[in-house]
Amino acid sequence: MARQLGHSHGAVRNAALTLVRRGEADQSGRGQPEFRANAKTAAAAQTAVISPPGTHAPRAQAAAARTTITAAATPRQTGPIRRAGGQLYHPRELADLPDVEALNRLRDADVPVLLYGPPGTGKTSLVEAAFPDLLTVAGDGDTTVGDLIGEYTQADSGGYAFQYGPLVTAMTEGRALLIDDATLISPMVLAALYPAMDGRRQIQVKAHRGETIKAEPGFYVVAGHNPGVHGAVLTEALSSRFSVQIQIGTDYDLATALRIDARVVRVARHLAHQVDLGELGWAPQLRELLSYQKTEAVLGTKAALANLVGIAPVEDRDAVAAAIIKTVGVTKIAPLTLGKQLPASARQPPGSTVSAHRGRSR
Repeated sequence: MARQLGHSHGAVRNAALTLVRRGEADQSGRGQPEFRANAKTAAAAQTAVISPPGTHAPRAQAAAARTTITAAATPRQTGPIRRAGGQLYHPRELADLPDVEALNRLRDADVPVLLYGPPGTGKTSLVEAAFPDLLTVAGDGDTTVGDLIGEYTQADSGGYAFQYGPLVTAMTEGRALLIDDATLISPMVLAALYPAMDGRRQIQVKAHRGETIKAEPGFYVVAGHNPGVHGAVLTEALSSRFSVQIQIGTDYDLATALRIDARVVRVARHLAHQVDLGELGWAPQLRELLSYQKTEAVLGTKAALANLVGIAPVEDRDAVAAAIIKTVGVTKIAPLTLGKQLPASARQPPGSTVSAHRGRSR
């Protein structure tokens, strides 16, 4: 029915449930519901308003959104793009194109992309800006096949119903799917994704009566990889599935344009150069620099610098502190730490006295 109507499986199921609530269709079956016409169904069809096929399909909306983004992200219009959460994304150049446009062209050509680079460089932000219809799987060592495809969950009625996962939803609705931190997921789990990405473009849900799910037009997979993270392993099987692999690093010019303290940006550039030379294992990325800016606004420069040292890996803290001392001009810097206990007079709210008998302020 979904393929004939040009709508997603979810939209057709919701419409059928509406008919059931009105008494204009019957529902049966456990887990995935089954619907049958009844004596009132034909009459309901006489007054129903049927939109043209694909009018409300998520994949049609996604295609329209991609067209809008592509038009807005031409080399002549490279201004910020507002992501779904409200944050602004500043496009960068990729293959002589704005990065969001390049990703949309790759999606339209069905060329899977792997983005790799240190955490905090904007991999997820780029994908969210490029694909408003995005679904995301946050990968880790505990991610299971059920987290991707779906599993049985207890319903309000006390029984169990099969709840489809983000992979099935993306396939049936023709949406983009980001597998974030994909290289932290077990290769055996990722194997469930591969049939959807190759020429078959379908998967079999063994846990749900062996159901076959076919990918609708618009379905697209992009993955993120943090090479320096412990446990992240880019296997040959995973790498071969992504025809285009793009390295993502921090744009320190953007950090300066965002009015982050220029001295701190210079520190980050210097540390990043040491990382490139293999002399250091960590440098502040754009995420840490933005956090520095917010911390400075709330707690002041000294505390923000101390926090920048504290968030560095233990083995790199001395090098980070030395770079800050040299560039910023402070004489000493250490991780942000609680000090000694304040005297009672400093802790007590102004204008209040403490009752020795009842233990409360008056």
